[in-house]
Amino acid sequence: MSKISNVITMLNLLATGKKYGIKELANLLEVSPRMIRIYKEELEKAGIYIDSIMGPYGGYVLNQTIRIPKRKFKQEDYLLLDQLLTNHISNLEKEKLELLKDKIRGIYIGSTQERVELNLDDYNLKKYNILTRAIKERQKVNTLYYSYNKGEHERVICPAEMFLFKDGWYCAAYCTLKHDMRHFELKRIRNIELLDDKF
Repeated sequence: MSKISNVITMLNLLATGKKYGIKELANLLEVSPRMIRIYKEELEKAGIYIDSIMGPYGGYVLNQTIRIPKRKFKQEDYLLLDQLLTNHISNLEKEKLELLKDKIRGIYIGSTQERVELNLDDYNLKKYNILTRAIKERQKVNTLYYSYNKGEHERVICPAEMFLFKDGWYCAAYCTLKHDMRHFELKRIRNIELLDDKF
């Protein structure tokens, strides 16, 4: 994502009132902790002050109410993307349109301002079931994961917990590539395989 997108996403996270550690925000936004500090500085230049809590359980917290306008999409926009995807377009264009389609579906659909609750389709339900089984049986999982910065790449993970954040399902897991805990968005897992290896 672009810098401005990351700053807005960080602000949306902090606007929930929850305290976030710098490392936690860096993992969610897939940037370095240094960039999180830069985003904080940028927000403070705009008059949005984020409090820093010191100590081992410290982090950032937003103690002021910020209203961020949400982009609203209509059902027709979603259907138009569906039609475009059936036409003869390149794989790269198709990939971008699929991401845009997911993004629209994950924000708002319809003429009202009611939040859309995303139900898991068969494909995502399969991924969800594999991950919950891996958590229960403490098995490693091999994934083909899509990152906005790096594209598709393989990651072997040790799933710890499934959680719903905003309109999407995520898996908190130890990543053997990064040697750290990461949050993996379910819809960005392109392929998944339960391994025999235990953790």
